[in-house]
Amino acid sequence: MSIATQEGETGQDHRVFVTGCEAVARAVMTAKPSVIASYPITPQTEIVEKLSLFIGESGSECQFIAVESEHSALSACIGASSCGVRTFTATSSHGLLYMAEMVHWAAIARLPIVMANANRALGSGWNIWADHLDALSLRDAGWIQFFASSVQEVYDTILIAFRVAENEGVMLPAMVNLDGFLLTHINQPLNLVDDDLYISEFLDDLKMEHALNFDSPHTLGTLIAPTDNYRVQHDRKVGMERAKTVIREAEEEFLRLFGRAYSPVPEYRTDDAEVLLVAMGTLAKEAEEAVDIMRFRGIKAGLLQVRQFRPFPDEIIDILERSPADTIVVVDRNYSGGCGGILAQEIKARLYSADVKREIVSVIAGLGGQDISAEDLVEIVKIRGGEYWWGI
Repeated sequence: MSIATQEGETGQDHRVFVTGCEAVARAVMTAKPSVIASYPITPQTEIVEKLSLFIGESGSECQFIAVESEHSALSACIGASSCGVRTFTATSSHGLLYMAEMVHWAAIARLPIVMANANRALGSGWNIWADHLDALSLRDAGWIQFFASSVQEVYDTILIAFRVAENEGVMLPAMVNLDGFLLTHINQPLNLVDDDLYISEFLDDLKMEHALNFDSPHTLGTLIAPTDNYRVQHDRKVGMERAKTVIREAEEEFLRLFGRAYSPVPEYRTDDAEVLLVAMGTLAKEAEEAVDIMRFRGIKAGLLQVRQFRPFPDEIIDILERSPADTIVVVDRNYSGGCGGILAQEIKARLYSADVKREIVSVIAGLGGQDISAEDLVEIVKIRGGEYWWGI
């Protein structure tokens, strides 16, 4: 029986009805990792439960390590990945921050670990609902970051993330984000890929030149001089730049093999749009409905979904340069204290550097799981000027 499918399920065209958490687990099992280390935390827990179940039922040789903390989970993955084997972990919110030391370490060590992060608000007080600040607080740690908007998308993005992270010119860890409860616990139809086709045609065997080798031993994580550290940081920068091309190539190959198209910045009804919504995660999926409502009412609206946050996509500047829209409404499910909505600030910086002039309206909405409906987004599009907190 296939690791990622259950008895009676077959191949690429088979559809199942599962949660976002189960979709993550199925995708991970399709990639056949050698080591999974994780610690359960709401709303990520079902990912860990399903992985444990799949490994036990399938007879997989994957080593599942149940650790005592998130810091230990990523530390175990770092040890395994340093030996040149495929690794995976999953976390959320305070769990991600607990492993923050090792998040930076994994990127600087150029270890292609794949992580699923169930986006959840940070305390205090305790809040278990969707918020993007957990992942975005580590946006400078050197990880590739994706934000998924549906169960199908998170499944496919996990599959793509393994290929991108393990590319010999990239060799960087990748984080796939899915909104807590809004995506982790929602059930949606899911088209499964053929496991054998994925392994034989899409995902190559992991080859790490810097993996630990008993026949040619070297130190890992030793003290390095300032000049060497500078070179290491630059090499990581080069890997992140290469990732832009590698991601596009992986998405094109995924389309060829499995028939589903992805891009760093998917567009929705943008050709003649006079106003554009920009969002990430499930907010982008809700925004599609909002755009349809506005079009029905005679408002020429469009949507940009920022699916790839790191490396930040160059495509967004190309899209905005050719767009007839003069107003861009960026909806952030996060807030950087003293600065503003993080996605809005990233877009403003890129537009300034490219000398592209557009009015950017920054709207903070959906923090801590606040419900944002399509009708809310229809009203949000009417906002003009500066920064606005929706619902306050």
